Amino acid sequence: MSNSVTVHVWSDIACPWCYIGKRRLEKAIEQFDGEVLVEYHAFELAPDTPVDFEGTEVDFLAGHKGLPAAQVEEMLAQMTELAAGEGLAYDFDALRHTKTLLAHQAIHHARALDRQGALVERLFRAYFEEGRHVGRVDELVALAAEVGLDAGETRAALESGRYADAVQQDIAAAQEIGIRGVPFHVVDGRYAVSGAQSPDVFLSALERVRDERAVAR
Repeated sequence: MSNSVTVHVWSDIACPWCYIGKRRLEKAIEQFDGEVLVEYHAFELAPDTPVDFEGTEVDFLAGHKGLPAAQVEEMLAQMTELAAGEGLAYDFDALRHTKTLLAHQAIHHARALDRQGALVERLFRAYFEEGRHVGRVDELVALAAEVGLDAGETRAALESGRYADAVQQDIAAAQEIGIRGVPFHVVDGRYAVSGAQSPDVFLSALERVRDERAVAR
């Protein structure tokens, strides 16, 4: 039996807190004296988002949350500063808001080929820092190729909808568990860590699992 600890993460590529949470979890894993396997699961923050949203991120959030544009701009400025503290360069002016179902299918395809972590990282960077359109097949194929996935295979997987059911199963599982916001982490199938917590919180959960396993032996 493997001694590795598995962390299941429900997240959305369009979630700024999810990218921050990823960095904080990674810092915890660096401090942990054991192996950790991270597996990503799909979650849609805004299922009604069109693939080609016409407008800025301020426009989208103002409409989605019913807030004044000035308040949204202030929120995004604060988020940009928070992300910078984690070494991330968010660019909300360039961001292309889109539906993320296809991106989640690409992530499932990458998981089947043992490249999920690399593609998740590449998609987050493309979305939040580079203004790439991660709702389109061509862009997803190009980004997948950058992390070593075959372009033709990725295109075939996306155009056929091969992983569409798997994505819906992730979303259904989130509903069954009661997940209403992301990121949401399940550590070793027993401990839940909700939100982009500090590295210390993640590390504590990992160490608790390790210690409990030691006692059970």
